Amino acid sequence: MPKNRYYDGPFSDHFDGRFFNNAPETTDKTLADIRRWRRTSRRAPWPGHLPVHPCVPPERAEGTRITLVGHATVLIQTGGLNLLTDPVWSQRCSPVRFAGPKRVCAPGVRFEDLPPIDAVLLSHNHYDHLDIATMRRLVRHHDPLILTPLGNDTIIRRAIPKARIATGDWWHTHALDHAVEVTIVPAQHWSARGFYDRRMALWCGFHIRAGDATVYFAGDTGYGDGSLFAAIRERLGSPDVALLPIGAYAPRWFMRDQHTNPAEAVRVMRDLDAGQALAIHWGVFPLSDESRDEPVHLLARALAERGIPPARFRHDEPGGVFVLDRSISPF
Repeated sequence: MPKNRYYDGPFSDHFDGRFFNNAPETTDKTLADIRRWRRTSRRAPWPGHLPVHPCVPPERAEGTRITLVGHATVLIQTGGLNLLTDPVWSQRCSPVRFAGPKRVCAPGVRFEDLPPIDAVLLSHNHYDHLDIATMRRLVRHHDPLILTPLGNDTIIRRAIPKARIATGDWWHTHALDHAVEVTIVPAQHWSARGFYDRRMALWCGFHIRAGDATVYFAGDTGYGDGSLFAAIRERLGSPDVALLPIGAYAPRWFMRDQHTNPAEAVRVMRDLDAGQALAIHWGVFPLSDESRDEPVHLLARALAERGIPPARFRHDEPGGVFVLDRSISPF
């Protein structure tokens, strides 16, 4: 096995020189699997462009305010801080500018309208989550702290030597200030930037605590056996709001281990006992076989089958805003 180019540390229950899932363990997809997907794929068409009504967030927000920028990029304003998850403002999520999945709708917040960004929460190194061009702009204009799991700091530092980075393993908690702390939590996924660095950097979700308000950001994750979500609830409590991925799930034989479908996302919400949920990771980049709007239709079906009011699990377009009001019960 090639030497890990990103991280060299002690072995653990999810690291043996490379990182691996344990809820349960999963096998890597092979080139033959990829060829089978491409050969048998029946990709639903996506629109080439959809209009967006961008939001201009306040410089600071009282309470907890969440703005959906698009895909997995979310602006979380809580505890007086501005946090940005998996920021991508580029037109494509790809190692090159001239090819790869292209966004069909603009970011829900223009880059120049961002408030001062205090921290970036970076879940893993796939190109639709770690976009070096966007990270360079953020470091240049905002100089945020970048919090990311093990190994990803090496990738960022090589590209952006001036970046301020804090890193940690699953369950590591980092205090952003006296009022806000972020815990790196497990996810069921994988990582790679190329052909020869698979699982050399860790992947994660984030649990944010600001006073008595809590937000869970799943990043990218499969459902697996469901145990990691029960573990998150047991160790950190039920979040007030969970940001959960509902897209890039088809075909299931290929995507099941790494991406939840809408019905599984509803199971995650229930496993976490989250007060409310917001859908992410859908409708911006055509990454898999389902149509753009299929995830929201299947989400509505899954909620109806479980008797859950649609307002408890929203699927806003980019630019959508959610303000946490803990005086109102979501049930």
